[in-house]
Amino acid sequence: MGAPARAEAARLSAIFEATGAQPVDTSILQPADVLLDLYGEDIRARAYVTADPLRGEMMLRPDFTVPVVRAHMDEGGDPARYTYAGEVFRRQETDPARPIEFLQTGFEIFGGDPAQADAEVFATIAGALDGLDLRPSTGDIGILMAAVRGLRTSEARKGALLRHVWRPRRFRALLDRYSARTPLPAHKKTLLASADPFAEAGPALGRRSRAEVEARIATLRAEADTRPLSEEETALIDMIVDLRETSPNVLSSLRDIAVDMPAIGDAVTGLSRRLDALSARGIDVDTLPFEGSFGRTTLEYYDGFVFGFQSATRADLPPAATGGRYDALTRRLGQGRVVPAVGGVIRPELVVQIREGRA
Repeated sequence: MGAPARAEAARLSAIFEATGAQPVDTSILQPADVLLDLYGEDIRARAYVTADPLRGEMMLRPDFTVPVVRAHMDEGGDPARYTYAGEVFRRQETDPARPIEFLQTGFEIFGGDPAQADAEVFATIAGALDGLDLRPSTGDIGILMAAVRGLRTSEARKGALLRHVWRPRRFRALLDRYSARTPLPAHKKTLLASADPFAEAGPALGRRSRAEVEARIATLRAEADTRPLSEEETALIDMIVDLRETSPNVLSSLRDIAVDMPAIGDAVTGLSRRLDALSARGIDVDTLPFEGSFGRTTLEYYDGFVFGFQSATRADLPPAATGGRYDALTRRLGQGRVVPAVGGVIRPELVVQIREGRA
């Protein structure tokens, strides 16, 4: 890492420490089982995995949030706030031009009023980036998740949609299937129509047992017998996903949607309170963009407010800063104990590059 990036990381850390954030560090090698449990095998495509004869599978740190949350849930008291700076490592198989090792400087708040904490993290990071030609983006994954939980359908369907909130194409495919917009494939119809699917099957292949295959077939049959999602509910989900306007206009649209989908009411109220808190911190919310799908392709722990800052002239560059709320992550790593938590990270090298006009 170059000296300018290190100096920028130090500048950012000082800003976060001035808010009362405690500097913390985490090991570069993290237990792979924790990340695999959170993200499934998909994380292997994005992280570097190694084997330790005593500790088992380990991963080079793909980000700071998970280890900071683990440490806080094990040892920390609420409320608390932390800052950190160091290298993270990401595989870039689809874009070899992107760096596989880069600096992150972050700011995390645990506890406190969610709207106020969201606003503080966003405003603090926006202030740290003041003077740079960056375009802010915001969203709220919690609104979409609340809408899914309120659907009049089976818990199995809602669970599948919630698992794929961060995979927009898979989410869309499931929504189309559950609403009968996409017909059941012919091979599945044949399978489900058979009284004994194993009668004409060949020899067993792979690692799944017959009992596992039978359970999967039973799940498919239960799914086929479930009534399709209503066109009204599907259309409301589409409206939430497709929102792309200034925050006040989005808030107005969501209040209208909440009339027909009351399940999102609390999340919409949360958005309103956050906008008030942002405005009180000097953020021009009248021009602040909001996208219904923003944040759905990031690491899979954000479950509420999400934000990013992107170069206004180089859309091909990664965001200079990203962040969001991750209350559900504290529940998973805290063995059921939930702590409101929000944070964000800045990439010092990109800040230096943008400031010097090389972006």
